[in-house]
Amino acid sequence: MNTIKQYAFIATMAVLVVAIGFSFNGCKQAQKDEESGKEQAEKEKIKKSDIKEDVSEIVYPLPSNFEITETLNDIGASFIISLTNDVENVNKYVTEEKQALNLGIYSADLSYATTYNMKQYTMDYMDVSKQLVNELGITGAYSPEFIEQIKANFDNKDQLVDMVTNSFYNTYKFMRQQGKEELSKMVVAGTWIEAIYITTHVSENTYHNKKIVDLVRDQEKSLEKLIDLLKPSSENTSIQKVLEGLKPLYEIYQNRPEEGFTEQQVEKLKQLSGEIRNEIIS
Repeated sequence: MNTIKQYAFIATMAVLVVAIGFSFNGCKQAQKDEESGKEQAEKEKIKKSDIKEDVSEIVYPLPSNFEITETLNDIGASFIISLTNDVENVNKYVTEEKQALNLGIYSADLSYATTYNMKQYTMDYMDVSKQLVNELGITGAYSPEFIEQIKANFDNKDQLVDMVTNSFYNTYKFMRQQGKEELSKMVVAGTWIEAIYITTHVSENTYHNKKIVDLVRDQEKSLEKLIDLLKPSSENTSIQKVLEGLKPLYEIYQNRPEEGFTEQQVEKLKQLSGEIRNEIIS
């Protein structure tokens, strides 16, 4: 069942649940006192909350990059601009596949810059992301006022993070609604790859920074989700290439010691994440 059908199914079930609930209550109790009415309203609120959470998980398959970049910030890792994809590279990406993968790359860079409150870099990555969105023909994913809203909230980091995160979700959802499912998966792949690249390269001695190693270890489930997301589209040459690049990373996760990674494994993760990421941005 694809995402749109899942969304429709959940929405339909929600309507049926509410309709059946009203019908049942109407037959069983013609008159309700105020207390039972409040209880019913509370139950419906819980149901709607559960449905919203389910839809959120279906609409965007992986956690937001801000979970990674915020952790890097919290542990005192520096912002290193050379780890991000140069905005000048954007004009090199002329195929839809390259544009989608690098929209994901720049989305992770946008998270990174926003988390560290790098205002100019935030705008730079917003600009190149918008350019790629336009070239992919998904301008409906951004409202005309979005950039101005970003500028207006530069001094409100929490609000800025929420806005940028929602822009990721909206772009992914809009692409799938427009029949660009495979391209939407490439955006997600690019985002994850850039995030793991930044995480493994933010320190010259990654293995000796336990908090960074723990953060890398915690990405195992999101890598599994990403691979599961891509596999049904493996006939697409670009997606197959990404899967081939992710496979050795996944094998390292599968063969790591329970307590973390060996130093050799960390160095291999750095090397492999750099190779697959540099192939995308080239």
